[in-house]
Amino acid sequence: MTDSKYFTTTKKGEIFELKAELNSDKKEKKKEAVKKVIASMTVGKDVSALFPDVVNCMQTDNLELKKLVYLYLMNYAKSQPDMAIMAVNTFVKDCEDPNPLIRALAVRTMGCIRVDKITEYLCEPLRKCLKDEDPYVRKTAAVCVAKLHDINAQLVEDQGFLDTLKDLISDSNPMVVANAVAALSEIAESHPSSNLLDLNPQSINKLLTALNECTEWGQIFILDCLANYTPKDDREAQSICERVTPRLSHANSAVVLSAVKVLMKFMEMLSKDLDYYGTLLKKLAPPLVTLLSAEPELQYVALRNINLIVQKRPEILKHEMKVFFVKYNDPIYVKLEKLDIMIRLASQANIAQVLAELKEYATEVDVDFVRKAVRAIGRCAIKVEQSAERCVSTLLDLIQTKVNYVVQEAIVVIKDIFRKYPNKYESVIATLCENLDSLDEPEARAAMIWIVGEYAERIDNADELLESFLEGFHDESTQVQLQLLTGIVKLFLKKPTETQELVQQVLSLATQDSDNPDLRDRGYIYWRLLSTDPVAAKEVVLAEKPLISEETDLIEPTLLDELICYIGTLASVYHKPPMSGPPLTTSSVQMGAVDLLGGGLDSLVCHGCPLDDIGGTNFVAPPTAAVPASLGAPIGSGLSDLFDLTSGVGTLSGSYVAPKAVWLPAMKAKGLEISGTFTRQVGSISMDLQLTNKALQVMTDFAIQFNRNSFGLAPAAPLQVHAPLSPNQTVEISLPLSTVGSVMKMEPLNNLQVAVKNNIDVFYFSTLYPLHILFVEDGKMDRQMFLATWKDIPNENEAQFQIRDCPLNAEAVSSKLQSSNIFTVAKRNVEGQDMLYQSLKLTNGIWVLAELRIQPGNPSCTLSLKCRAPEVSQHVYQAYETILKN
Repeated sequence: MTDSKYFTTTKKGEIFELKAELNSDKKEKKKEAVKKVIASMTVGKDVSALFPDVVNCMQTDNLELKKLVYLYLMNYAKSQPDMAIMAVNTFVKDCEDPNPLIRALAVRTMGCIRVDKITEYLCEPLRKCLKDEDPYVRKTAAVCVAKLHDINAQLVEDQGFLDTLKDLISDSNPMVVANAVAALSEIAESHPSSNLLDLNPQSINKLLTALNECTEWGQIFILDCLANYTPKDDREAQSICERVTPRLSHANSAVVLSAVKVLMKFMEMLSKDLDYYGTLLKKLAPPLVTLLSAEPELQYVALRNINLIVQKRPEILKHEMKVFFVKYNDPIYVKLEKLDIMIRLASQANIAQVLAELKEYATEVDVDFVRKAVRAIGRCAIKVEQSAERCVSTLLDLIQTKVNYVVQEAIVVIKDIFRKYPNKYESVIATLCENLDSLDEPEARAAMIWIVGEYAERIDNADELLESFLEGFHDESTQVQLQLLTGIVKLFLKKPTETQELVQQVLSLATQDSDNPDLRDRGYIYWRLLSTDPVAAKEVVLAEKPLISEETDLIEPTLLDELICYIGTLASVYHKPPMSGPPLTTSSVQMGAVDLLGGGLDSLVCHGCPLDDIGGTNFVAPPTAAVPASLGAPIGSGLSDLFDLTSGVGTLSGSYVAPKAVWLPAMKAKGLEISGTFTRQVGSISMDLQLTNKALQVMTDFAIQFNRNSFGLAPAAPLQVHAPLSPNQTVEISLPLSTVGSVMKMEPLNNLQVAVKNNIDVFYFSTLYPLHILFVEDGKMDRQMFLATWKDIPNENEAQFQIRDCPLNAEAVSSKLQSSNIFTVAKRNVEGQDMLYQSLKLTNGIWVLAELRIQPGNPSCTLSLKCRAPEVSQHVYQAYETILKN
């Protein structure tokens, strides 16, 4: 009889019967009773009253019974912590059992009992199991460390378990190595500041050796760990790639994708001229193609990953177009993804094949798929110029089918083709106009109106066509109304005598009879333009339009590079980086504990050096200026600020503040426009944001998050937008920043990647912050220290720059720089040149020393910078130039 019988009893008084059976002398009866208890627990009955009786059953040699008792214990230990302590002795005893299965079972259960009172008792048994002679016990103990760290991180660190875990990476058993890597990765993910997986060529070699012998999930952990390593040169990168390549032929698709991720990342370091680079490209194609023969759900995940790979390196799959052709029985989500990849791979070489296939798809029965196929033909025309004519004739053939939704999609894409190739295919307009009556979708109607308005001079009855749309103006969607307004104004500017009444009618409908603010505003602007300056109106409305490109739907390059690092994870399916918490990287370090680029003050000072004067001339200390109490921000408002026309000069005292720039345009963020700048005021850094809602719906629930960055910048408070942001409303917010966030060296150094969330979506953008916001107020070095430090920093770390068009004298320069925390340590005059010796300190403790040579009467000056971290020098020079020229 099967174990299902244990789930069928529901009689009263069962607990008392079970209690008696659990205390029975007969082993079989005990086992039956524990099975009944577990069955009751599984279906949700409360059997916690039996806790002491079940715990008594732990004292047994029977492995099956022990497993059942441990299962019960894991479930109820949290609600009965005092009782659970009774089991500690048995755990300790079981950890020394001669049977390795029992030792491993005990240590696994210990990790699952999340009770603080018990954890300290478990440290000793865990330490023994980590050094157990049996690899099965060691690998189980490795995972237990990660579980214990989740309950009490401090205890794990104090007991030295992390060091033991690091030692297990060198274990002789590959499964132990894999579990140690998995545990360290898990800990590092929840504590990004701890630099646990400090990988070096020796440890990488051990991981690669273990890779060939461990289970598939062990391989995934090791490959994911390898992806976070940065090889020291291209030879090491090639060596790792050669040893990872065999994983591409693994049966498990997760292993294949993890291997692809490692290879994609390390290919960045390989020269494209190498023979090996070409070989690697060829080796990457077959495993990706093989993934497409799996079931649809796996195919979809593979296709989403391939979509990223194709955007980064289209040459990998350029000869594999046929595998992305759609099968009749593919689910719609697979079909649409394949379609997208086909367009990305379309080139002059394969366009004929692609167009024939797309034309076939346009006759399918699935309406959504047909629409996408027609749109794909238009995208091919825009992407591959040589095929444009063929694409247009294909679209015309489809229009002749008179299938309503096909015709409408074709008109939408032909509008884009006109934008891409002006004055080339306008001969088809007559055919389009024939289908005007069948258009019922807003996008198609708007596209047709745009075509009529844009080419009004070529269409004899353009006024009649637009008038036919005007009859039901109030019933149209906003998109059509806006397009109709613009189309009729264009028509009027081209044929003013015949369309005076028509333009009056549409302006009156848009401004007086409409309650849509966008439509009204556009109507008033046109009305005023036409009534005050028709020539200007012509220049504005009939201005030459920029050509559109196919690349508009590509992922932004920095985001694409980030997503490539997440191949094989959910991030690669959603095409959004994980924002819940920073992922594991080898370079994340605790700010303050380690200098980002090396070289705090202590390491700079050369205590043994005699404190000579530079060049043998005595220093003259400059007059000290008081640190300003309040630092000014730029003053400006209205349109000039919106178009970035202000000079950005702040009030006289205080650090320079750049004018606000648009960081996230509305078209990329579903109507949300974000402008901003950075300020530093009396030791605190702020991000001054201006949020504008250019959408038609209210925006709420704002939040902001930064990716790890070079100097640990992070929001010091939530993004507070106190009231919902209505359409056309702008709000200004000052977001305080701290410099104690997670650190990762960025390229360029001052790059900041930001995610902003609202009720509509999550939006990503990156911006460059000026380095002078990181110059701290205590950056003035004393003269003797300056001398010693200047000598101690190697000469190869010195960088020289020219600052042109700076007609200020030494006093003005010194005063201006001091307001941005660049302090003059000493000043002297050599052969008519003023020499300023200056120091500044960054928020992470890096010192930068400067010598500024100013020749009176000469608008250029020479800046020499010395720093332990030469990467910083270029950005410090840019800060000097920005401050002095504004």
